[in-house]
Amino acid sequence: MEKVYLFVFICLLFAAMAGATQFKVGGSFGWSVPAPNTVSYNQWAQANRFKIGDSLVFTYPQGNDSVLVVDQDGYNTCKTSSYIKKFDDGNSVFTFDRSGPFFFISGIEDNCMKKESLVVIVLANRTSKIDSQPSSSPPSMSPIDSPVETPPPSGELTAPPPTADDSTPVLPPSGEEPNPNPSTAPPPTEETNTNPTTPSVAPSGEENPNSQAPPSPSGASLKIVGLIGSTGPLLGLILLVL
Repeated sequence: MEKVYLFVFICLLFAAMAGATQFKVGGSFGWSVPAPNTVSYNQWAQANRFKIGDSLVFTYPQGNDSVLVVDQDGYNTCKTSSYIKKFDDGNSVFTFDRSGPFFFISGIEDNCMKKESLVVIVLANRTSKIDSQPSSSPPSMSPIDSPVETPPPSGELTAPPPTADDSTPVLPPSGEEPNPNPSTAPPPTEETNTNPTTPSVAPSGEENPNSQAPPSPSGASLKIVGLIGSTGPLLGLILLVL
């Protein structure tokens, strides 16, 4: 298991080294006091892009010069008595392990005053930032599935859905008269009686309350009628004899 971890570490190390860049400070002149009318170290640094994993190579005569890694105050004042790290082997390599500014000066104060100093700004790796930040893209809208109509079981009939033009009336319970549809029933009209009023005829055996009873005959009339009735046979006999 340890061999596996070692192999992975070596692979990562080679990958980091393959993507890193090594910069030689001062080019062919190396680390020394810059000549007049030449590009300064800071102008050279501004023309390049440095990232984490890159390195600087300082070449100089061993024993005659050195490289000091200092803070900003030591860089501004060329303070050689206080430093973060010192190189004096004549072929020094410094690797950037973080982003931000790095300050370098010569170990000889007089050389530092003659602009043998350097400021490098290391940029952060964009790939690490992209991997560490969560994705800010909005969530995609899932498409809305249309409802699927389930067919009815075999042997069962389903009535078609009512349409706007064909409405099925609802029958009321038995014993109740259906109410006309207020939206379709015609408006009530005034009824006119076109037939003349026919007087009702009272049935036989029943007296019409509206009709008046005939006046009863008087006593004189009854006597005349009785006289005519008694003389009737006598007149008939006389007519037969003649």
